[in-house]
Amino acid sequence: MTDLEFTPKEKAAILLISLGKEYSAELYKFLSEEEISDLTLSITTTRRVEPDVRDHIVDEFYEMCLTQKFISEGGIDYAREVLEQAIGSERAEEMIRKLSSSLQVRPFDFIRRVDSNQILNVIHNEHPQIIALVLSYIEPKQAAQVIASLPTDKQTEIISRISNMGSTSQEYVKEAERILERKITSMGYTENIAVGGIDTIVDIINSLDRSSEKNILESLDEGDSELADEIRKRLFVFEDIAKLNNVTVQRVLREINNADLAVALKMATEDVQKTIFNNISKRLQDMIKDDMEVMGPVRVRDVEEAQQRIVNVIRKLEDEGEIVVARGEGDDLIV
Repeated sequence: MTDLEFTPKEKAAILLISLGKEYSAELYKFLSEEEISDLTLSITTTRRVEPDVRDHIVDEFYEMCLTQKFISEGGIDYAREVLEQAIGSERAEEMIRKLSSSLQVRPFDFIRRVDSNQILNVIHNEHPQIIALVLSYIEPKQAAQVIASLPTDKQTEIISRISNMGSTSQEYVKEAERILERKITSMGYTENIAVGGIDTIVDIINSLDRSSEKNILESLDEGDSELADEIRKRLFVFEDIAKLNNVTVQRVLREINNADLAVALKMATEDVQKTIFNNISKRLQDMIKDDMEVMGPVRVRDVEEAQQRIVNVIRKLEDEGEIVVARGEGDDLIV
């Protein structure tokens, strides 16, 4: 029996069996419940497999991983060129064909390898809907840098369009790709698709500096207050420190240096100051208050940067599971 007689699910089951339970358990973390159920069934019903067939399936998986890596790094042409040297023309073409049929290359892949300034130069004169479409697909940090460089009125419009984008036809996406790819050929980058939405824009805003974040949310308040409120519910901003419980505040403060804390509190609300001071010793309270008085006037930008560094620590601790920051309605918004 050859590997050609196995279905993709059976091949996946053989691969997991070959990897062993520890690695298989790690891979399960990235699968949906339905995928886990299907794979578990395939594993339990897998018949005896000859060693050479098993090795061939593992080799095929490895080659597909390489193919995806090369496509991500330089596109299909680059992947083909590298793979031809590594495994031969026929095998390279087979791997690219298999991968292309099961794992579609993400739209605007060629743009994600360009730096944010170049992206801005390419798209800033395009229709706002095109800009929103592109920013929905590229990395959030790239998108944040591009948005921060746009005029304030255009920032608001782009964010509104990303948030309300929903689904976009494949033909529209491909046409936009063709237009933009032609514009950057000198750089050497030669059904319905769900894009955008609130989650995308929250990721982007989370990557912005404090000043840009505030400007965007304030502009949205004027043009689309409901959208601004919905975004705020999913963001953690400096003022939300007042809604953290004492245990969480104390955990966060262990990661914050006193210099940042003193600067950040210069423009903090009374509620935030009270929350911070209630969770530090009287001696440290006096020290920070003295520092705030001694430092005198401080640039707004310096205060915002200090506040953003504290927010970044909170978001990092949340990502690592050290603290829980629940978002929702009501007085106990964050617990």
